[in-house]
This record gives sequence, structure tokens and C-alpha cells, in this order.
Amino acid sequence: QVNVVESGGGLVPPGSSLRLSCAASGSVSDLSEMGWYRQAPGKQRELVATISDRGTTYIAQALKGRFAISRDKNTAYLQMNNLKPEDTAVYFCKYHWVFDYWGKGTQVTVFA
Repeated sequence: QVNVVESGGGLVPPGSSLRLSCAASGSVSDLSEMGWYRQAPGKQRELVATISDRGTTYIAQALKGRFAISRDKNTAYLQMNNLKPEDTAVYFCKYHWVFDYWGKGTQVTVFA
């Protein structure tokens, strides 16, 4: 079993930056993949970014240039710059090692 906990969300004005953290613990592995997803009110959950065990990253096309993902062992980070109101969502972390493990999410609200 893997426990996944996100942190770092908040209420910020447009143009701000936030850094989200995702800590995985329990039966973790150095071969895991970690990813960030987000879900805005009334919308489906969408992929934001992923990072492999070797550090290969993927960022959703629409977010390139503003978002970046990194990791240190079994903690992943999502650096979000120049935040916009449309970035408002609950951000979830997914840890993949054999199975998928999800955190409960952290709220990011960008108010105009």
C-alpha cells in the first residue's frame, strides 16, 4: 500500500506562482512514475504532467512554459508560474508502481 499526500495549494491572484508537493510513502519504489492531474468544477480530471523514475517529463501542451514537474525520490513537485483563473482546480497526485495510488488533492484557486 502507498500513501500519497499533496500539499502547497492556496488562494492566489493571477500572475502568482505556487509549488505543489506530493509525498508518497509506504511500499514505494524507485521505479515508480508520478503525475499531476487537475479537476476544475464541472469538468473531467485532466493530465497536467508526469515524471518517470528516470526523470523523463511530460507537460500538457497548453501548460508548457508555465508549469514544470520535478521529483526527489518519491516526492514530486509541480512548479506553477504565471497562474491564471483557468488554472483553478483541485490538483491530484498519482503514484504508479504496479497499481495507481491517488492522493486526496489540494485546492488551487486563482482569483481575478
